Amino acid sequence: MKYLFYSSVAVLLLFVQSCSIKLSGASIPLEMKTLDVEFFENNAPLVVNNLSQTFTEALKQKIRSETRLKIVRTEDADAVLSGSITGYSIAPAAVQAPVGNTAPIASLTRLTITVNVKYVVNLKDPAAKGYSYETSFSRFKDYAGDLSTQEQALITDITKQLTEDIFNKAFANW
Repeated sequence: MKYLFYSSVAVLLLFVQSCSIKLSGASIPLEMKTLDVEFFENNAPLVVNNLSQTFTEALKQKIRSETRLKIVRTEDADAVLSGSITGYSIAPAAVQAPVGNTAPIASLTRLTITVNVKYVVNLKDPAAKGYSYETSFSRFKDYAGDLSTQEQALITDITKQLTEDIFNKAFANW
């Protein structure tokens, strides 16, 4: 009987240990029901055609999948997320030593995307307005080789990091 009990506990512990639980940490006031996520226009000096659409949709999807908020397009929304893509830059991240008379070359290159975000809470509760903010978020990813073959995957990775940062700033600070 003792053996059966200890065996059951061991199996249960292994099962629990193998499970993965993801908590978003979102804490949204009950009176907040709607959110307007405006289109993030690309105002960066270097422009990628689909970046605005990709980023805006990724942010909406993050909110849809991890909150109970309804995304609406109205000025009557309980909160508004707006902003623009202000930076898209490519710069050397690591330089390879020159060989002979050749110039040094980049062995790693860094793609950086910067987004300016304004989050305005429109709830009647004056204390809720303290959760509004305007700030910039910037994330990067290093890569080796040609950008054109990796650009969309890099944008996807950076967008995921940026939307996580924006989500946490907007909803984890309640």
